[in-house]
Amino acid sequence: MPADTTTCPVCGAARCVGHTPPTIGAEARGWAIAAHLSGLGVGLLTAAALGFLGPLTIWLLRRDDPYAEHHAKEALNFQLTVLLVLIGSVLLVIPLVIFSVLTLGLGLIVAAVAALAAIVAWFVLPIVGAVRASSNQGYRYPVTIRFIS
Repeated sequence: MPADTTTCPVCGAARCVGHTPPTIGAEARGWAIAAHLSGLGVGLLTAAALGFLGPLTIWLLRRDDPYAEHHAKEALNFQLTVLLVLIGSVLLVIPLVIFSVLTLGLGLIVAAVAALAAIVAWFVLPIVGAVRASSNQGYRYPVTIRFIS
């Protein structure tokens, strides 16, 4: 990695010794951007339930391109984490209602604020990933379970 760069363009790490910066063409950038935005687009159409299908498809198609593969894996891991949180939140509806009754509604306020923060993150983080991909930079989603490394 050249001394003047701050992050590895492949993995997004601050100091990476495992990757040499590839020549990133317009096609690779396009696939990387599509990986982030397809998760958001498909997720919007399916209430986040199938948002992983877009990045999964791009990851399977572009596994030979390190740049597009990195961005597709990151977007896929993020969308799978969103799906897991969605399933968990559906399973917690009944206990949340009971907790809200016991706390005179304060539990519902806390849950609403957490849900709003999660929704904002779900919209904003893929856009940030797409912007980073378009400017030849790696991106790692925060607070994401790495199902695929």
